[in-house]
Amino acid sequence: MRSNHRVGRPAASGLLTSVVLLSSILLAACSSPPAATPTRSPSGSTSSTTTPTTPSSTTTTTTASSSTSSRSPSSSPSPTRSSTPPPHTTPPPRPTSPPTRPPTPTPSASTLPRSLAGPVVTRIPTSHRVVALTFDGGAGAQGASKILAVLGSKGVPASFFVTGQFASTNPGLTAAMARRGPVGNHSWSHPHFPVLSAAETTSQLTRTRSAILAATARDPKPFFRFPYGDYDARSLGRVHAAGYGAVGWTTDSLGWKGTSGGQSVDSVVDRVLRNRAPGQIVLMHVGANPDDHTTLDADALARIIAGYRAAGYGFVTLEALR
Repeated sequence: MRSNHRVGRPAASGLLTSVVLLSSILLAACSSPPAATPTRSPSGSTSSTTTPTTPSSTTTTTTASSSTSSRSPSSSPSPTRSSTPPPHTTPPPRPTSPPTRPPTPTPSASTLPRSLAGPVVTRIPTSHRVVALTFDGGAGAQGASKILAVLGSKGVPASFFVTGQFASTNPGLTAAMARRGPVGNHSWSHPHFPVLSAAETTSQLTRTRSAILAATARDPKPFFRFPYGDYDARSLGRVHAAGYGAVGWTTDSLGWKGTSGGQSVDSVVDRVLRNRAPGQIVLMHVGANPDDHTTLDADALARIIAGYRAAGYGFVTLEALR
């Protein structure tokens, strides 16, 4: 009994010692400063903050922030969001101002019929048995009245090219020509176009157009014929730019040469009809030969018309080129 009592006392003493030691550890733990809590800065890096107890705590916080952001993978900055809103995807409203009226297009090379926008036309593109009789009016008009009378009596249309001087001097005849078919521009004074400047070319075309409009109330565009049939690439380009296509001929009657040039009514009729073909463009003149004063084309016209009709041909104007 005595031995058991002695053994129990040391055990109780050891247990008491353990309890006291554990209490000391817990008390020490409770009195320690709180651990730093990570927070995220506006820039995206992490920092640790503690409850400031002394002025030196500010310096400690800054140091901890730098150290933590350089070591911890979780401290990498998050994507920066712009404060500018994204662009508006809705189309902007249309202007509310009233639309302006487009200008009236001026005829030019781009608006010419395809058949007139290229080289000088010498034939109407057709396989039908039709021909186009054309008459030039330069200075003289001695055969014009007879030509118009024959065309009218036979019911034949024709095309004409007159100079500005002719239209100004003979407005009545020019108007009568327009009743038989188109009246084209043949320049103002019948010069050689390759030697003209750009300004001179423009003057020749515009003055003549005004004279024809005044006499016929019809625009000569897009028909133009070079005086003497004389042109080069530059002059043709200028004519196109002014809104005209150039029309030449398939057959020249040569009636303008007169009897002094070895021609006659018979030679004119034979030459024209011998060269007949579908789409043929025939060149004749309304004036007289300046030397012998003959008007062979006017005198041969009735026989020429009869010869075409006998061969099954009809007549068209240059409007077929539009």
